[in-house]
Amino acid sequence: MALFRRRTISIISLALYWPALLVFAHIPVPESVRKANVSDKSLHFLAYLVLAFLLWFSVKPDEKVNWRKKTVWLILIALTIYGVVDEVVQSFIGRTCDAMDVASNFAGALLSLLLLTFISFNPGALIVAGIVIFAVANISKANLAEMFPLVYGIFNFFTYVIFTVFWILNMNRFFMKKRASFQWLIFAMGVPLFFLLIVKISSLFLGREIEAQDIIVSADAIAAVACIICLKDVFLNRMGIASETNDFGNY
Repeated sequence: MALFRRRTISIISLALYWPALLVFAHIPVPESVRKANVSDKSLHFLAYLVLAFLLWFSVKPDEKVNWRKKTVWLILIALTIYGVVDEVVQSFIGRTCDAMDVASNFAGALLSLLLLTFISFNPGALIVAGIVIFAVANISKANLAEMFPLVYGIFNFFTYVIFTVFWILNMNRFFMKKRASFQWLIFAMGVPLFFLLIVKISSLFLGREIEAQDIIVSADAIAAVACIICLKDVFLNRMGIASETNDFGNY
């Protein structure tokens, strides 16, 4: 069941993410994005970091990357070719065909696959989510929360939801006997909140502006996930039903 759910989540996410990536890569860059002074190369890197992660676990949901097998090389070659073709096509719609964008795509895919050589789905998803959150928070010299308040707020809410869910899936390997307890709830929220603090402190050191609303939205997402899962476990315990919070398995 855990394996089936992991593959299903990966395939559905890939089916939504890849077409969205294709669309955004082939529309003119909005003037507001240009004014935000966002690092184009960083966006390419992050996009392919996530793409390679989802593609790998759609194909091999139960395995780490093994460089002695052909699957990983086929995925890396396929993503490299896709990145090259994507850049060439962009040159026909008024965007620049840049070799450095191709290199950034390759670097993102390669790092993702290298990470998955040592870690599997749950810790991998946690780390990838953390990288995306940290990078986007510091990717622009402009204040993204001020320029795009709704979009940036939604991004922060859902990325911290994902980060917290996968943190809980990882920590439940060690807290199975203490689930639905106050100690569990504190630990479930504490690490994501500490990560949020690290991200914001790093932003300050890098000269980025911090918005209180941004912090509140992110903290609300963390608290909501932890409380909902805790309440669900309390309810299931009272009903005498085993919790399925860790149905992704200890991978």
